[in-house]
Amino acid sequence: MLIKRKKVKLTTAERDGMRAAGQFNASLMDHLRPWVKAGITTIEIDDIVRQFTADHGHVAACLGYGGPQHPFPNSCCTSINEVVCHGIPGSCSLKDGDIVNVDITTIVDGWHGDQSETFIIGKVDDQVCQIVQCAFDSLYLAIAALKPGCRVSVVGEVISQYAQQFDFGVVDKYVGHGIGRRFHQPPNVSHVPTNEARRQYFEPGMCFTIEPMINGGIALTVEDPQDGWTVRTADGEVSAQFEHTILMTEDGPEMLTLTENGPKPGHQF
Repeated sequence: MLIKRKKVKLTTAERDGMRAAGQFNASLMDHLRPWVKAGITTIEIDDIVRQFTADHGHVAACLGYGGPQHPFPNSCCTSINEVVCHGIPGSCSLKDGDIVNVDITTIVDGWHGDQSETFIIGKVDDQVCQIVQCAFDSLYLAIAALKPGCRVSVVGEVISQYAQQFDFGVVDKYVGHGIGRRFHQPPNVSHVPTNEARRQYFEPGMCFTIEPMINGGIALTVEDPQDGWTVRTADGEVSAQFEHTILMTEDGPEMLTLTENGPKPGHQF
């Protein structure tokens, strides 16, 4: 989603608000982790997200997002295999050989924490595993390249160069974004280099997501004409994604949504 409002820089107190939102969202991902396995339906995953969030007094940002004319119907996105993003939870059961991206965003005291992981269900083909690995590695390579005051385009340069080694497509239609009291705000964080990104900079106090979507084939995507949300690869190839919420500090990037039990930089799938 492309955002064209004024960029936001957070005060010290506001940064702590974002840290709290990120920490809760990470705990939600860890709570989900044991359940994301063969046999569970994606609506059951959504139920777990909804219940855990409500039990802690917070709000699932996805539910109703888009407004009354076109609201997202569930509390999280579950994107299986060729679904790139915005997959709607339903009766589909995960099975051995699938991959599924679970994208969760929580509003905690008015602040948004946002992240996603791609889970491997059972044993997958080597090519599929490589796509997941590329999405994971490219996220952390991009984060490692960040410095206070660097161009936003650094993200797209690092991710696209890395994915090109494997002839994978990097989705350019859907981007990372600034985040704070709003779910989506400036800057747009493209995962390929753009002129807009070259004109913008990550300044201390800015909070944003990086969420590369890596396709096993071409980068083109298609949106489901019936539900208006589900995005699939145009060629039917598998797609994988990982996402973190990042705070740029005076000393460099701080990952706000790191989990205790999830894969860390350098993990091999």
